[in-house]
Amino acid sequence: MNKKTLLLATVLMLPFTAVLADPVEDGPHGHSPKRLEKALALTPDQTTKVEAIFKEEHEKFRALHEESHNRIKEVLTPDQVAKWEEIIKQHKEKRHHHKE
Repeated sequence: MNKKTLLLATVLMLPFTAVLADPVEDGPHGHSPKRLEKALALTPDQTTKVEAIFKEEHEKFRALHEESHNRIKEVLTPDQVAKWEEIIKQHKEKRHHHKE
């Protein structure tokens, strides 16, 4: 895979990171334990277990995401890393602004 393809794949992957940005607020497919608790009339025990599942999934995703970022940085030149980090920064700012 060439550098441009790898960079494009990474940039395209960024929006999906927002889905799991906060396991309490939003989980996979836009669900959250609180939404499921209400929609499915979960018991307190079920809610606790669902929250634990969401948290575990979130932690695994973050670890995978961090590993991917580190591996990508190894492939890029220092100039490309700087540009890539700027793209990520802009994406985070846009996502933060969108949440407000």
